[in-house]
Amino acid sequence: MGSGRAAWDLLPLEAVGPLCFGMNTAEAAAALPDMIELRRFQADPSFREILGLEFGAAPSEPAVYAYFIDSLLFCVAVEAVRGPQVTLWGRELAGCVPADLERFFLHAHDCGVINVSYGPRGNPGANGLGLVVRVQEVASGVATRPVMVGQAWADRCTDDWEGAIPECCKRKSSWSSEDADSREPEGRPVVHSSLTSQRAGAQRPS
Repeated sequence: MGSGRAAWDLLPLEAVGPLCFGMNTAEAAAALPDMIELRRFQADPSFREILGLEFGAAPSEPAVYAYFIDSLLFCVAVEAVRGPQVTLWGRELAGCVPADLERFFLHAHDCGVINVSYGPRGNPGANGLGLVVRVQEVASGVATRPVMVGQAWADRCTDDWEGAIPECCKRKSSWSSEDADSREPEGRPVVHSSLTSQRAGAQRPS
């Protein structure tokens, strides 16, 4: 994560850096003058109207994924290493050690600041923030990859089965609080032993 990495603030349910939920494709591209559009793709086989745009500073270096439905931006995902550093309340969300970021969320949950819930793949997030934290493989193991949605699409966004986040965005590595070798089977999240009691107090979909 070099010094040239862009810094984006998350304004929950409204914007991620220069990208505002509700923008059209042209507006989103114009908001990223330092990136080029690398490709367009169908983001979810079950919902053909969802369009994905991949942006990066150079070819073969994707950094940001923007997802549109009815031509409106509703979801943004940021790569762990190449993407901008997204911060929430001063806390970095991208490229972090999963267990460290999970502790931050669970502390906020215990303090009543946010209501943390977990999806079937074990990814933590907060519907009230329109935020889900996933992981992806990097050279050192796995690192966090934030996925964010706008107000109209935040309901149950942490639920992989019923939320609005496109299917292709869910198919990164499943959450692990330890390392890549301890990755859980789908639907049966591995829980770091020091976090077990805390997770018990957070919500899981029924």
